Amino acid sequence: MEEQVGAFWHRWVTHTASQRHPEAAVLLEDIQKSLGVIFRALGGDGGLKVEASYATDHFGQRTLLQRIAGSDKRVNNSWRDERALLLPPLVDLFADPGLNRDLYIWLAMLAATPVEAGEQHWIEQNRNNTVQTLQRFPGLRQRYQHLAEAVIALRPPVEKVSLSQRITEQAIQEVILHPDSAPPFPLDYKVGHIQPIPLWLVLPPDQLGVQLSQEENGAPPPDSNEKSPTKEPKNKKRRKAERTENPDGKSGLLALRMETIFSWAEYVKVDRTTDDDEDENAEERAEDLDHLSIARDQQTSGPKVKFDLDLPAAEYDDMPLSEGVLYPEWNYKTHQLVKDQCSVIPLLAVRAESCGLPDALRMPARKVRRQFEALIPSRTWFRGEADGAELDLESYIEFAADQLGKYHGEEPSLYRDFRRGNRDLATLLLADLSLSTDSWVNNHSRVVDVIRESLHLFSDALSRTGDRFSLYGFSSLNRDHVRFHQIKTFEEPFSDTIRGRIEAVKPGYYTRMGAAIRHATSLLVKQPASRRILLLLTDGKPNDLDKYEGRYGIEDTREAIFEAKRVGLYPFCVTIDEEGGEYLPHIFGPSGYIVIRKPEELPLRLPRLYAQITQGNG
Repeated sequence: MEEQVGAFWHRWVTHTASQRHPEAAVLLEDIQKSLGVIFRALGGDGGLKVEASYATDHFGQRTLLQRIAGSDKRVNNSWRDERALLLPPLVDLFADPGLNRDLYIWLAMLAATPVEAGEQHWIEQNRNNTVQTLQRFPGLRQRYQHLAEAVIALRPPVEKVSLSQRITEQAIQEVILHPDSAPPFPLDYKVGHIQPIPLWLVLPPDQLGVQLSQEENGAPPPDSNEKSPTKEPKNKKRRKAERTENPDGKSGLLALRMETIFSWAEYVKVDRTTDDDEDENAEERAEDLDHLSIARDQQTSGPKVKFDLDLPAAEYDDMPLSEGVLYPEWNYKTHQLVKDQCSVIPLLAVRAESCGLPDALRMPARKVRRQFEALIPSRTWFRGEADGAELDLESYIEFAADQLGKYHGEEPSLYRDFRRGNRDLATLLLADLSLSTDSWVNNHSRVVDVIRESLHLFSDALSRTGDRFSLYGFSSLNRDHVRFHQIKTFEEPFSDTIRGRIEAVKPGYYTRMGAAIRHATSLLVKQPASRRILLLLTDGKPNDLDKYEGRYGIEDTREAIFEAKRVGLYPFCVTIDEEGGEYLPHIFGPSGYIVIRKPEELPLRLPRLYAQITQGNG
């Protein structure tokens, strides 16, 4: 009976204390893509993703019922950092779902407003951004006013606020209702005592970096050769982190059987307050936590399987074709192109043995060839030739008429020739050969096997059309060693030697994409063709050991693509990364990429994609 009464009391007081409207809730995941489009269309940073924020503590005034129920201690604020625009996972503040949706749209528009240079108080920054947004979009003023009035209705009346915070609360409400005419905000207040303001963006919470320097943690730095390329987890949930002291083994629960109190026992130094072994389910357990505490115990934690990323000995490695070629790299934080930052080393697999088309690909190759027959230029008459198979009658009549009119121009071309046309194209295919391509896509094939089959069918199809093409692969190990594998140059004819090099490709190392694209651009730009296509084949984001990951790698790759476009190339990316749609539009543009959802379909789809890109552009 007591439990039933307690459960009833808990439900009643929690429901009564709640000021939320779950029946009118709007979920971020339902309008996430729309908000991203709005944010970027209005000038927001294209490199930022829209993600759900995590809950943080606030110390604003709560009602008596909320204190009794122990609710509303935490709030999902909105903020913007270097990586993403973070918004609440759901908005259920208002009884009208339209207002909840408008709040999401307003926050995206507010975040898209350019931030003024210099340090400015976050409240004044929100006021200025609000004024700028309303000036840019005056039609939004009425909708903003409805939102402002609804937010004010949720806040405690000024007369019921404690005397110490009354002036602050009154100033906040004035700024919310009249951002362009309210007096300057008083800065002598306690931040922790302010009620949450859902209309504004807050400062990013302090985040703990888990990568510690050698001087800070007193432990030797991890061997970079043991670090393996990893993909970002699919779970996008962010959490607040804090640093804490490692348990010393002296605290915790002491279990003692009284009957053994007079017996001898051997003391074994075991710290049971932490786990002795790596917890295989640690990642799953972390999914349930919003607040993570991290301690240093002078021990290295790593995955069960580690890869040795040492470079092979010279006698077993591919042959370098030249000294490293130096290229710049874009630092998005300083907005500078750092000169001679990366060294690209061209390599050739000298031990690759010549071979024919693999038996398993013969039937798919015949299918692709039939599809490409439509791209083969047909034989036609070429007029106005200086020499040819026969006299061009129309050109001769025009020449005779000019002679009668006493017009003497340049020496005429009076012949025509019957021959096959030529598609004026040059294509360079650049394949990602990083270690991540060693992962399995099904029970029979790895990613690198799928890439190898794609190169076979692609090359076989293009050799039938007569299009000029070249094949290269790349991987990297720091900025000083970007490996650029030569499979086929533009000058080499397609042969069994090229097929042998395709069979010899293997995965290794990391993905410094920007340097590889710059070197490919330097090769492709030399081709005398009216249309030059740079086709990138990859399975994930750019990354490398030395800070080349996340936003840094994406921005450098984006700058490399801009450089390729400026010299007249047409870059296009084909990826099998399921999350490619989140970052590839920022790098290649909305129509400059395609995501292949089923990697095993890549070998047949790649030639078709090439046909779609080039058809009608010969």
